Amino acid sequence: MSPFAEDEEMVALEDAAQRFGVDVRTVIDWCHKGNLPAMRIDGSWRVRRTALELFLEGLERPNTLVGQLYAFLRVPDNLLAVTQTIDLSNHLDAAFFKAGEARGGSLVKYHSEGPGRPSLDELRAELERRELKVARLEEDGRLLMRPLNDPISGRVDELEQLLEERTEEGRTVWVDFNWDESVDVEAALKHQEEISEFVQDKSLVVKTSVLEASLEEWPGTVALRAQVVHSGSVWLSESGLSLSRVESPLL
Repeated sequence: MSPFAEDEEMVALEDAAQRFGVDVRTVIDWCHKGNLPAMRIDGSWRVRRTALELFLEGLERPNTLVGQLYAFLRVPDNLLAVTQTIDLSNHLDAAFFKAGEARGGSLVKYHSEGPGRPSLDELRAELERRELKVARLEEDGRLLMRPLNDPISGRVDELEQLLEERTEEGRTVWVDFNWDESVDVEAALKHQEEISEFVQDKSLVVKTSVLEASLEEWPGTVALRAQVVHSGSVWLSESGLSLSRVESPLL
């Protein structure tokens, strides 16, 4: 039996986009992929309200990596992301940004430049390969690709600048950093603590990625500290996904 009533209210794509806090072209893309059923009425595309609600429930249901992140992440949030391989790290980046896009956020990818680092075009290609609409999001001003000149200590300054730029838009800002392996771990942890303090009352979701092989080289206590200075952690390997929260101590 169809879940739709024949006389059910039809919703314009513009209204659906406003409901999700995304661009209309994002909703059109969902319709073209068959994820959100739509029909043409009097020359305009419409979606049934029930279909819209079911699609929203699907986003909130953790049955895909994007869905799991969508349900897990909070606003504000400061996440440590550990992946087994660079390929999985790129996969997690794309899923993180898709979750942010579905939440109506502005997306920012910071990248380090120099020998041995992927170029900006290579980063774009990796995200596009995983079905993030990089060109459209950049055209709409929803995705920024920015170089990070100061590998660690300038990150809070960058976040402050982003919030100043995006305050008028009323959007949550979803930021992706990479852990810089050239920096002393103790120094990096100190700056991650500063990020955690800064993020606490802001419209920010921050993810810092590190490869599992790098983490294994740290002393056990340092690895634990790296987890607890963040509000949550994600571990993605070829065998599975782990999501965990850091809770405030009971004093």
